[in-house]
Amino acid sequence: MSNKGKFIKGAAILAVAGIVIKLLGAVFRIPLTNWIGADGMAYYGVAYTIYGALVVLSTAGIPVAVSRMVSEHIAIGEYKYAHKIFHIATLMLFGVGLLSFLICFFGGDWIAAVIFKNPYAGMAVKAISPALLFVPLFSAFRGYFNGRQNMNPTAISEITEQLIRCIVGLTLAYSLYKTSLVKAAAGASFGASAGSIAGLAVIFVIYLLNHKTIMAKVARNDQNVDDGKSIAKEIVAIAIPIIIGCEIMPIMTIIDSTIIMRVLQNTGWSYTEANYLYGLFSGFCNALIAFPQIFTQAVAVSLVPAVSARWKLNDMEGVHSTINLGYRTTMIMAFPCAFGIFVIAEPILKLLYFTQPQGCHDAAPTLMIMAISIIFLATMQTSTSVLQSVGKQMIPVRNLAIGCIGKVIVTYILVGIPYFNIKGAAIGTMFAYAFAMILNAYDVRKYTGTKFNYVLTYVRPAAAAAIMGVCVLGIYKLLFHLLSGGHSAVLVSGLSTIVAILAGMIIYAVLIFVLKAIKIEELESMPGGTKLAKIARKFIK
Repeated sequence: MSNKGKFIKGAAILAVAGIVIKLLGAVFRIPLTNWIGADGMAYYGVAYTIYGALVVLSTAGIPVAVSRMVSEHIAIGEYKYAHKIFHIATLMLFGVGLLSFLICFFGGDWIAAVIFKNPYAGMAVKAISPALLFVPLFSAFRGYFNGRQNMNPTAISEITEQLIRCIVGLTLAYSLYKTSLVKAAAGASFGASAGSIAGLAVIFVIYLLNHKTIMAKVARNDQNVDDGKSIAKEIVAIAIPIIIGCEIMPIMTIIDSTIIMRVLQNTGWSYTEANYLYGLFSGFCNALIAFPQIFTQAVAVSLVPAVSARWKLNDMEGVHSTINLGYRTTMIMAFPCAFGIFVIAEPILKLLYFTQPQGCHDAAPTLMIMAISIIFLATMQTSTSVLQSVGKQMIPVRNLAIGCIGKVIVTYILVGIPYFNIKGAAIGTMFAYAFAMILNAYDVRKYTGTKFNYVLTYVRPAAAAAIMGVCVLGIYKLLFHLLSGGHSAVLVSGLSTIVAILAGMIIYAVLIFVLKAIKIEELESMPGGTKLAKIARKFIK
């Protein structure tokens, strides 16, 4: 299979896995939010925010470094070296995980009370801490398999992780929410710990099943391999800039949490009101905006080994074509998600959180602002992966840091204005992504020499998404009007939303071919794409 074909297949596998994971996440988040409301989600949000900041240490930098290094050495047949990289990375990640676990387990109460000004969240922070011990080990295997451009183990293990998280987390939350929202949030948080153990177990079994084949290739290599210290230094040199870059946004989320709570209370909102508003932002909006990242992150992860292998072989034509395809794939996915969420923000919220109608109404304006940021975030993620692939991993760190400095200023000012309140945090986030995106775009062009067809990459997907958005809004309003008489408003809104979304997917799928945003020949390189291409040719000439 060609490098471009491997990239598309890898992205497709991760995207499908991501869809399953996010559907399971919805199965988890929707009942949880309906049970514990904005207040309980605020406790859960604190635990997940600190978890997100610490888990980046193990899931971002080192696995990406492993993926890149393994891909480069396999490209030139050095399987023994690639396997040694995996061993060293596993030891390093175990140390990172152990330290993160100890910080959260023994410092959970202090973190919640002092940093977040939300002392009731301490139990949830402690409950999620075991995940920080097991996820790093899990990530070492993911990086190794991804570097081999085999995304199946990552997909299977991540689905298992999420499934167990849902089962355990929801069972504990349901059994506790009538007794205590604090305990219910902690039970939900512990689901992540249970899931991480299951995910690690599955990917380890997959590794054992592949061990004979892997070691056969390793045994055929007799090249000298650098000692562990040299490999560790190389991993650190690649990983640290990536970790810093990936830590910026989780740290910004922590800053968001402290800014929102402090500034709201300093400008006249009570603790209860501020906690409610933060719960809308973290529990209602952030979860939804994370959904489109299923697709864009799949592209970003697949780009690293695909571009790195071509770059190592000095195949610049392959580098340019893979980067172009990565950007186009990202935009084809990001634009419809952004436009779709923007036009029916409140109906989507009410479909998911039907027992919280007031919360959905209050969160909708913030969600609309955050929907716009999907496009900026998606482009930034793709360009970051490109720069990481060609050894310029520090540049996106600098660019995002500049954007985030502006975010802090914008958020602090706007959250303090009563009209904006939490909407100010959403605007600040949008600013950070947009600014970093622009800077990254300049650097990708500078260091790779890649030229883009802007009409093909941006204008056509945007036009298709805009037409789709108008159709989705029209279909929703028409169905809601026709079905409203004598029926429950919640039921009518939910049904109208589902039909409008499904119709929008079909409309967009047709439009991207009509407007030639994607070529039928490119469709054939995707898993199962040959059959899809045959169907498309019957309708699109």
